[in-house]
Amino acid sequence: MLMLMLIDAHCHLDFAAFDADRQAMFERAHAAGVGHFVVPGTTRDSWPRVVALGGRDDVSIALGLHPAFMDRHAEENDLEALAQALDAHPEVVALGECGIDARFKDTLDAQWRLLDGQLKLAKARRLPVILHCVHANDKLGKRLRQLELPAGGLIHAFAGSADQAQRFIDLGFVVGLGGATTYPRAQRLQRAVAALPDDGYVLETDSPDMPLCGFQGQRNEPARIARVAEQVAKVRGQSVAEVTAHSATNTRRLFGIAG
Repeated sequence: MLMLMLIDAHCHLDFAAFDADRQAMFERAHAAGVGHFVVPGTTRDSWPRVVALGGRDDVSIALGLHPAFMDRHAEENDLEALAQALDAHPEVVALGECGIDARFKDTLDAQWRLLDGQLKLAKARRLPVILHCVHANDKLGKRLRQLELPAGGLIHAFAGSADQAQRFIDLGFVVGLGGATTYPRAQRLQRAVAALPDDGYVLETDSPDMPLCGFQGQRNEPARIARVAEQVAKVRGQSVAEVTAHSATNTRRLFGIAG
């Protein structure tokens, strides 16, 4: 029997955008068939909010230092704090969100240093990593090959080519598919989505960000992952039930989430 429960493999439900209606947001998601959520941390001061959400039965959490917030990170101190937080919270299923965002050229060297520190923590603790990667797929792939991370991870918000996706998959990673897949102009990405193996992807929303086509300018939320599943199914020539089942199975396998 196919598993029909949707999992949002990457959503920032701790963000202030949900403070006014967080419980209602969860209820809308449940009504849309979403049964589990993976919430990654982005800055040291966000971790307590993420950990608090992890107290819910339907939420799994990750802790990390996001490259878009370099002005809020104190590199050595925050890496040490991250190591301590991982030790203090064995319920953490991954390290992240971390990565490289090449749009921020002035902080790029510091981003690589911070990422290296986090990847080494993940390797030592055999944790998967949740990676943000913008305009750096090839360079990041090379670094991941060098490190040989034992637990792989998720390339969040993947927007590259089929060849780039396969190289990540060959390294033990899955790619995250979200709102970007729903835009007609995203033809290269849709070709990559069509070529993915069934065990090579997960569905995500990146809520409150990464809005779907038709919802530009609006807050994103996990209930809309059902629309992502529909689009991915259309592109892949599969049923929504198949895509939902494959994504849920892949997410559970990657993060060790019980069925």
